[in-house]
Amino acid sequence: MAGDAPSSLPVQLVEQPRLLKLKESFIAKFGSAPKFYVRAPGRVNLIGEHIDYCGYAVLPMAIEQDILIAVEPVNNDVVQLANTNSLYLDFSTSVNDIQINKTKLQWHNYFLCGLKGIQVELAEICTKSERYIGTEGGGMDQSISFLAEEGTAKLIEFSPLRATDVRLPSGAAFVIANSCVEMNKAATSHYNIRVMECRLATKLLSKSKGLDWKKMLRLQDVQAKLGVSLEEMLTIVEEVLHPEPYSTEEICKCLGISLEDLRSQILSQNTQDVSTFKLHQRAKHVYSEAARVLEFKKICNEAPANAIQLLGELMNQSYISCREMYECSCPELDRLVDICLQFGAVGSRLTGAGWGGCTVSMVPTDKLNTFLKNVKKAYYQNDVQKLALKNNSLFATKPGRGALVFVEA
Repeated sequence: MAGDAPSSLPVQLVEQPRLLKLKESFIAKFGSAPKFYVRAPGRVNLIGEHIDYCGYAVLPMAIEQDILIAVEPVNNDVVQLANTNSLYLDFSTSVNDIQINKTKLQWHNYFLCGLKGIQVELAEICTKSERYIGTEGGGMDQSISFLAEEGTAKLIEFSPLRATDVRLPSGAAFVIANSCVEMNKAATSHYNIRVMECRLATKLLSKSKGLDWKKMLRLQDVQAKLGVSLEEMLTIVEEVLHPEPYSTEEICKCLGISLEDLRSQILSQNTQDVSTFKLHQRAKHVYSEAARVLEFKKICNEAPANAIQLLGELMNQSYISCREMYECSCPELDRLVDICLQFGAVGSRLTGAGWGGCTVSMVPTDKLNTFLKNVKKAYYQNDVQKLALKNNSLFATKPGRGALVFVEA
């Protein structure tokens, strides 16, 4: 399933205004018509933040909003890229000499990293490809983009990659709200520091339990090797890891290695100079969040009368853990979550990496219209910059379909 190519769909362009406009822009730019079009959906993670790269299942859905690309194969080795947004400059390069500068953020890098990984299964390779621009990510975004089906969220599990339908309860809508704060994973070290903190926590927990810590990379590996529950792992975290930040010297002493070994064998390139790491808090978040994902799926499957309330409570717990244990929120996200809860959301949380970006809220359908109106007024109305972005920043969505290839009928 993970290796399936995106579906191909014949379409009448006259019935697809966005595709028609894209075709016209393509012809104006390159002087010829595209041979096919590709759609990639936006994604939102309902619960399970910062745990995919730790080996744990997540629960995202594709949304109806998407990105469209027009493509024409060429007979030479030059790839030419252009963006309909004039802020992003045209770019061309030889496919035989792809250079990706991790330190300089450029929009075309995301296309180039895909080219570097074209020969392996798509969902798997997209995860690996992103690392060419310096992001030590998991595989959630790439997997849901390929595996999503209309009308259902997915429980995405890893190693091996597999997806299970999760039917969301009727009577509630999911609302995406953009904080209008940008955070780029590839351009900052916040994200990779968290990945390294989880990796270091894995090493110390493994060492304390007599496991071969050098071979242990993810927090899920520790649980699997010990054969205990997530709740038991939380107890072990409390016993083994102290809440105070760990210095690199203390980590080296615990593992019996040199600082040079730590930097060369464990830390990523852009975390080499970090001097302290919070291991207790990060591990506590991951194990508790992994348990919340399983509980969320269980409630969806069993569909009790109060399912919406129970799911909302899990989303709220997830957010508190992201904010306090993982420290991946920001003041704007905190304010936006508070506003969403104030105006009728039963659950609201940051979604994605954090430090900016969006929130996702579960809102009873009978409160949806007043919710949208009140949130728009409270968060966007009094800020000129946010007001300019508000039309694309606040919307309700249903689970959408995954990546598609369109051909003109």
